[in-house]
Amino acid sequence: MRSSVALVSLAALLILPLDAHGQDEHARGKPSADDVGWLAGCWEMSVGDMSTEEHWMSPRGGMMLGLNRTIRSGRSPSYEFLILRESESGLVLEAHPSGQTSTEFAATQTTSESVTFENPQHDFPKRIRYARRGSDSLAARVDAGEGERGFEQLFRRVSCE
Repeated sequence: MRSSVALVSLAALLILPLDAHGQDEHARGKPSADDVGWLAGCWEMSVGDMSTEEHWMSPRGGMMLGLNRTIRSGRSPSYEFLILRESESGLVLEAHPSGQTSTEFAATQTTSESVTFENPQHDFPKRIRYARRGSDSLAARVDAGEGERGFEQLFRRVSCE
């Protein structure tokens, strides 16, 4: 009996993500993918003949996967694959836009209502911010830094079909 308790305890220690000081990442206050789980679901915005969809999978295994596509006049001029993942330094948003090389953005601010990712070395954008507005709205702001050029997309939650 005693050996099985010790074995279970040892197994539990082996599966916990620990840092060099024996603390799990969440206990240290480092944001996790679960902290931005409110992003999960399907989102859409439409303006005239253009619509943009963004679909996010629920957090699992320390990551979320996302897909964004824009449809204009029945064609898709752009799409983007997104990976939001936990890393040793914190949350990272890895963007793979259509026809371009991927870029990583580090989370610089995470709250229960928003998350901001930045990469000051990137040409554009330098900052991406997601903010939820109630249970059925999402604002995505993409810009070149504080007070610099950019745009905002206002999404509404839609059914994932």
